[in-house]
Amino acid sequence: MTSASRYASVFRPGLFDGRVVWVTGGGSGIGRCVAHELASLGATVVISGRTQAKLDAVAAEITADGGRCDTAAFDIRDEDAVKAHVAAVIARHGPVSGLVNNAGGQFPAPLLAISKRGFDAVVANNLTGGFLMMRELFNQCMQAHGGAVVNMTADFRNGMPGMGHSGAARAGMSNLTMTAAFEWAHAGVRVNAVAPGWIASSGMDTYGGAMKAIIPRLKQHVPLRRLGVEAEVSGAIVFLLSPAAAFITGVTLQIDGAASLGSEIFPLGSTSSSVPFDGFHRATTPEVLK
Repeated sequence: MTSASRYASVFRPGLFDGRVVWVTGGGSGIGRCVAHELASLGATVVISGRTQAKLDAVAAEITADGGRCDTAAFDIRDEDAVKAHVAAVIARHGPVSGLVNNAGGQFPAPLLAISKRGFDAVVANNLTGGFLMMRELFNQCMQAHGGAVVNMTADFRNGMPGMGHSGAARAGMSNLTMTAAFEWAHAGVRVNAVAPGWIASSGMDTYGGAMKAIIPRLKQHVPLRRLGVEAEVSGAIVFLLSPAAAFITGVTLQIDGAASLGSEIFPLGSTSSSVPFDGFHRATTPEVLK
């Protein structure tokens, strides 16, 4: 395989040799990208999600690229399923040294239109499920062997008007990250989070209506004057999982091109020389941005 057809990671080859890393929501979007990068660096990657066909497609890509990938189809909101699948993965592969709590999802709506059922579903997707995954991997594996967890949040720094349910869940995940970092440090477990802003990923194609019309114009509100790409989020996650981050725990890293900073008092420039890091050789442009 030529170098042009492999993941162009900035990290050294073999960085994760002999390690097992689990990526939830690995069947699409950012999770798919992270799984590819970790596999390209030698990790045995376990990807999970609710749809086996999507997981199989990504596993086939990783295998074709020379990597190792296993799959586990279940709902992270189901506590019994989480316990059972964590046990099964550890039985197959041995200790899991890394967890990327990437799975999640939401829908756009103003607060006044969000039902209790809708609010609960988004919190379960973006907070409760992640808690169950990290707790079970700690209890069943990392408490004895150490490890690193990277949780997925979002750009909630100034609230999330139009997605208040997701903002509440993501802020909760950031706080949970700090608590876990403190409580689990004695076991050699680090817990961090990333907070992506507007990233050109397949998740953008799940939105319709007014949100779909807004997406192509989002870059106008980013000081770097562009959207991020999946590989830029993946690179941050891989760093936080790596030995180079051995003294970093309890932080939430913004990956938003400074979109959450400033105000209307200081207008954005009309152009930027920012160049995206397109390291993911299998990346595809979301339909909404074409």
